[in-house]
Amino acid sequence: MARIHPTAIVDPGAELGENAEIGPYCVLGPHVRIGDGARLMAHVFVDGWTTLGAGCAIFPFASLGTQTQDLKFKGGAPRVEIGERTTLREYVTVNAATADGDVTRIGDRCHIMAYAHIAHDCRVGNEVIMANCATLAGHILVEDQAIIGGLCGVHQFVRIGRMSIIGGCSKVTQDVPPFMMADGHPLAIHGINSVGLKRRGVGEEAQRQLKNAYRILYREGLSTSQALERLAAAGAEGPEIRELVEFIRHSNRGIVR
Repeated sequence: MARIHPTAIVDPGAELGENAEIGPYCVLGPHVRIGDGARLMAHVFVDGWTTLGAGCAIFPFASLGTQTQDLKFKGGAPRVEIGERTTLREYVTVNAATADGDVTRIGDRCHIMAYAHIAHDCRVGNEVIMANCATLAGHILVEDQAIIGGLCGVHQFVRIGRMSIIGGCSKVTQDVPPFMMADGHPLAIHGINSVGLKRRGVGEEAQRQLKNAYRILYREGLSTSQALERLAAAGAEGPEIRELVEFIRHSNRGIVR
């Protein structure tokens, strides 16, 4: 059964999984669902229609499921869904979606560091790392295994590609393609994320193809459409190249150049 500290305030409607731990001075609303083995350490506030997956660790003063800061909010039951074994450190804030029935979603095994903010309608994939004070505006997509540096600010509707990495203190106003390394003021792509790719087991041939794709996209003075044509003519067939090309083709805000 769940363990609830005597000072915690848990609404009778909240659902607590097996061996969940609710620490001192936590507050849980009536529509909250906490997964098996999740641990809310102390002073954690969880409200709204919020689901927290099994094995999550929520550190003091985090605030989850609170009303969107979007002024278009009209009521209803917008949700927050957080996957399994995700860690949210001190003072992390996660807002509910704006429209009735919509969801702000964080995946499995993410590590969200202190003071990070995830706004309404964001979709954060699995194994994402957000360093201290990284901030996501509304409707942002962060794909699996991306890393966002501390003090980054990401504009609404931007997409952050899989296995990409963004340096600290960056202002992100356009899409960051998968597998790339972005940094600077203004933000620019500085090569592929070689260290991250190696750690994730991406093979040497795939890395070679991605390095060639980077040169075509960023070092030959081509427009994005011209670069995509060159990539098609180069004949690279690996899944990483196909993923990179599809990501760029579906960009609404344009990619960081």
